[in-house]
Amino acid sequence: MVIALFRHGVTEENKRKAYLGWNDSSLCAETREMSTTKSYEYYFSSDLQRCIFTAKILFPNCNPCLLDDLREMNFGKWEGKTYDDLSENQRYLQWVTDPVNHYPPEGESFPEFTKRVQAGWNKIIDQILSQHLQTCAVVTHGGVIRYLLSKYAPEEKDFWFWQTRHEYGVELIFNRDSLRRGDRCTLLLEVPLTAKEHG
Repeated sequence: MVIALFRHGVTEENKRKAYLGWNDSSLCAETREMSTTKSYEYYFSSDLQRCIFTAKILFPNCNPCLLDDLREMNFGKWEGKTYDDLSENQRYLQWVTDPVNHYPPEGESFPEFTKRVQAGWNKIIDQILSQHLQTCAVVTHGGVIRYLLSKYAPEEKDFWFWQTRHEYGVELIFNRDSLRRGDRCTLLLEVPLTAKEHG
């Protein structure tokens, strides 16, 4: 059983290194040139446009099931701001130092974020098991992928250990019983994305 996780393509706000959670931002031109040879039986996506568009670029014939549980963390009043914008804000500095016990104003706490993402994952697993799927892909956000890898990668590693780059996805390989029990996957494989060939 294969569940592939793909981060949305690079956006204009990503290039500025701005916090981009529930706000949206248009994809950069290079993202529109990305492709993969992989295909899956079923597709899930965050309901934010940058993920929906990325899903259509990578898998042109897909009609993804949209889940708002798969959104990035809500950064509240810090949406669209950069480290430089916030570097003298005391609450921000507390959050950077201890993101589990501090959270953005009008945003989500880390426990709220992980509880929501876990609910989204549970919906995906229910669908996989009820439809007897062998493969599916999930197009979502860096924070979501980090959380899922911290929970389900073969080796237990901290949330912040995981690097979620835009230019590759990752496949989690489960056996069905371990997936049903909520155990970790048995194997992790990178899925490189490549530029589309013209000609």
